[in-house]
Amino acid sequence: MKNIQELKTLLKYIPAYKIPLMLGIGAIVMNQAFALLSPRFIKYAIDSLNPESIHDTHGELPGIGFLVVKIVQYLNQLEVNARMMGYAVAIIISVIIAGIFRYWMRQTIIVTSRKIEYDLRNDFFAHLQRMSMSFFQKYSTGDLMARATNDLNSIRALIGPAVMYSFNTVLTFIFVLSVMILISLKLTLLVLITVPLVILVVYTAMQWIYKGHLRVQEKFSEISTLSQENLSGIRVIKAFVREDSEIQRFEKLNREYIDENMFLVKVEGAVFPLVGMLLGMSTLLGIWYGGKLVVAGEISLGNLVAFNTYLVTLSWPVISIGWVLSLIQRGSASMARLNRIFEEIPEIHDPTSVYRPVVLTARMIAEKRVPQNGKKGTATVIKDAFQPLDRIRGDIEFRDVSFGYVAGKPVLKNINLRIRQGQTVAIVGYTGAGKTSLVNLIPRLYDVSQGQLRIDGVDVRNIPLRTLRKHIGFVSQEPFLFSTTLGTNIAYGLDQWEMDDVLWASDIAQLKTDVDRFPHQFETILGERGITLSGGQKQRATIARALIRRPSILILDDALSSVDTYTEELILAQLRGVMAERTCLIISHRISTIKDADLIIVLDEGQIVEQGTHDSLIAMDGIYADLHQKQLLREELEL
Repeated sequence: MKNIQELKTLLKYIPAYKIPLMLGIGAIVMNQAFALLSPRFIKYAIDSLNPESIHDTHGELPGIGFLVVKIVQYLNQLEVNARMMGYAVAIIISVIIAGIFRYWMRQTIIVTSRKIEYDLRNDFFAHLQRMSMSFFQKYSTGDLMARATNDLNSIRALIGPAVMYSFNTVLTFIFVLSVMILISLKLTLLVLITVPLVILVVYTAMQWIYKGHLRVQEKFSEISTLSQENLSGIRVIKAFVREDSEIQRFEKLNREYIDENMFLVKVEGAVFPLVGMLLGMSTLLGIWYGGKLVVAGEISLGNLVAFNTYLVTLSWPVISIGWVLSLIQRGSASMARLNRIFEEIPEIHDPTSVYRPVVLTARMIAEKRVPQNGKKGTATVIKDAFQPLDRIRGDIEFRDVSFGYVAGKPVLKNINLRIRQGQTVAIVGYTGAGKTSLVNLIPRLYDVSQGQLRIDGVDVRNIPLRTLRKHIGFVSQEPFLFSTTLGTNIAYGLDQWEMDDVLWASDIAQLKTDVDRFPHQFETILGERGITLSGGQKQRATIARALIRRPSILILDDALSSVDTYTEELILAQLRGVMAERTCLIISHRISTIKDADLIIVLDEGQIVEQGTHDSLIAMDGIYADLHQKQLLREELEL
């Protein structure tokens, strides 16, 4: 079945935990073996009161039956009261030992399921980290969060309780049915007459549960997405007074989620009573026909009591079939959703890397137990195609570069540009001209569609991603800060850092004066997305974060838009000294920000239409001159 095929991914995690799983299965076997003893001792206790039945050994399995017979032979030599006390003690001891093995069974299999869940969650997160930007345009944040939480919980339930009770159910049937057949084959066949009906009920329910759980998880993803968007955009919602509208949207989606869950509840709720009813019919048939066999002298009264006790023992495994198969269907549906993510291959990767998503575990990679042969069944390998460069100098060249987010719709067309090490290059143009798209190609957030982008004479696609991005400081037009301290945010790009590094970068970004006024200075917790900082402070913090790495290439994508002109001049003056031998690309809508650049590029509709210095572009009287004139006019009107 296709839904079961989805579970093949989990098989790759089993080898690391084969010993605890084998111990768990062994505990299940021992639990069942000792659980069989109680009905046998009850049988012999009853038959010992009837001299004609005292030597009846129907229903004894080889091996364990020998032990039972020896105990029974000893107890039957005692007085009646002592004999009954002995049987009671034997029953209690067998129940205690069975309980110990049951506890051991749960401690091995359930604990292992938690560890596999841990590995799978690590692999899922690591896989997301490797994905290209286009992947995150395809899947929403809420959807990915739902897969990382709700779906993984369903998979863990499949690995743990479902596996444990599946083995338990199978072994219970094998052991108990074997003893029941030894007691009376005819009686056993009669009580099993309802089994085909149980199989039909369970099989039908499985199909409905699988499809229903897929719909439930998809609705949960939609709820997660809506919740995440509302919390992230709460300022916009309040500014436009859309609280009631969003509440109605959420209520509608929540109702659909509840309806899908109610369908599952109804299906699962119907399985248990139906299976229980069929099992009750088997019990009635067993008592009716078993009574006839006792009267006919074919079996003893003790064997009939033991037989019905075994039949009751089968009740939970039979009833649990529906629950276990429900867990399997839920888990396989969730695994199918995770597999869709694991099947995604990052578009941006080192060209000769071996990329095998989820082949073993992130833990094994961290422990350096990763075979490097790339064979099926080995751990994930992402190996650099080339030796990392010692240092990227910062010489950038675009050769006939074209790029588009969608095939056939280019955003950049035939870009030819040479930026030499140490140059400060500004990129300007009307909104939508392709400025951000151009600089996104340098750290390979996206790959060129046509042409070639070279750094230090090497195609960027032939430079290991880790090496390339390590030497680039990138400040996007939307500053993002994490919910931790300001100092940690600034030092985010470094594995090891000193406070002096943070102070140095903050001073250049003109942030230190503001921080000195904070009660806890660099230990100030920023809150989600840096909510406690102003727009200008956020931008300066992200500039400091880029500078602290002392990059060979610094990219500022409209990174000074929220900063006042005076502070902007101070930052640019500091940057000139720091970036003297480094390459700097600045995107800005303010002419004052870029007028002193060594080279100014003007983009229009994805093409370079003008380039030169500030004075030469003014003299051209083109787009740049138009932008400059409009800004001068705006400033005069403001005055």
